[in-house]
Amino acid sequence: MLRALSHFPKQNIVLSLIARYYLPDGMPVQKSYRTTPMGRLDMPKDHEALLVVANFVEVFLARENHHGVVGINLLEKIQFPTLAALYGAMLAGVDYVLIGAGIPNHIPAILDALAAGKPVSLKVDVTGTVEANSHTIAFDPREFWQGSPPVLKRPHFIPIVSSATLALSLSKRSYGKITGFIVEGSSAGGHNAPPRGQMQLNERGEPVYGPRDLPDLERFRQLGYPFWLAGSYWRPGKLEEALGMGATGIQVGTPFAFCEESGIEPDLKRQVLRQVLDGKIDVVTDPLASPTGFPFKIVSLVGSASSPHVDQMRERVCDIGLLRQAYVRPDGTVGYRCASEVVNDYVRKGGKVEDTEGRKCICNGLLSTIGLGQTSRSGAVEPPLVTAGDSLADLKAFLKPGCLSYTASDVIQILMSGLSESIGALKGSV
Repeated sequence: MLRALSHFPKQNIVLSLIARYYLPDGMPVQKSYRTTPMGRLDMPKDHEALLVVANFVEVFLARENHHGVVGINLLEKIQFPTLAALYGAMLAGVDYVLIGAGIPNHIPAILDALAAGKPVSLKVDVTGTVEANSHTIAFDPREFWQGSPPVLKRPHFIPIVSSATLALSLSKRSYGKITGFIVEGSSAGGHNAPPRGQMQLNERGEPVYGPRDLPDLERFRQLGYPFWLAGSYWRPGKLEEALGMGATGIQVGTPFAFCEESGIEPDLKRQVLRQVLDGKIDVVTDPLASPTGFPFKIVSLVGSASSPHVDQMRERVCDIGLLRQAYVRPDGTVGYRCASEVVNDYVRKGGKVEDTEGRKCICNGLLSTIGLGQTSRSGAVEPPLVTAGDSLADLKAFLKPGCLSYTASDVIQILMSGLSESIGALKGSV
């Protein structure tokens, strides 16, 4: 990170951040991480700068030592950091921007403007607001540079969608160029689109997805855009199937999430892969866990927030706040609340107590999964929350006898070997 920071073009900002956050001797045992400001409509300039720098660093490091492309994946529902995050990633030369969990029709025009060094704004969803576009966040590259900003490369933009209807709407109503679409099914990890129609649950309490939730690939083909299929398409034969249905390719998540090079804590990866080998792995699509209201896939692991006992013992706190919802207070000002925060605080802010039931802290849980668990005032460390796709059990295909790990290269090799065999068979039949 220090190496990446040394390449950031405004070193006065870097020096300020290092002075505030950097611990040269590492994090002392049982010490809490210093919290960063939470997103809000009136974003302080130092928080804006932190977001720009953070995204610059991530993309800079991802671009090192290869000639491939680098993309970032944002959630439309996480709106406050979006503009500064995009700008920081673009300063580092990001090639692709992927955004799901919403309707990101304004993003293409924002990318155009940021590349040209022009100011941008983004509508923010505020509960209790009736006027369209009444609340926005803004970012001005000229203010950030305190002068003329550089012209940047405009990255490709690929929305993540679950239906051809949404893709058609984005293709017609987006204010700028779209490169293609990721078509994500309900078996993918992380957040899933809710089922169409009235929510129905199975005997495990999971949302039931039916034929209406299957993407109409013929309509996607008719749109004329490249599209990639996501959601268990890494399994044997699925890449070939996707190409046969007109897809440009596939998006692969779960196999890379648990390979040696991923950022998930090694002990967690070993625990998951051991359960995969033992045939005891389980992934639950929880309709309540995420405060976004979107179903969220959770891997059942001892000692993690998937365990009701562990989750109940956790002290409810909202100290990261990426999934907070803005709302209008009775006096007309804007407040912020999260269904996963302290219940009394949420209710005091006008939220319904029933909306807090079953909610988990996705922010802290995911950070703990990559080894950045916060230590509470009582000394307890935030429990991890591991997500994966429904096809997690099939990871045993990557595990050699006697091994409890595999590499990203192994994933690519197996995917491409299956494709090569199909191409060879096709050539042999001609």
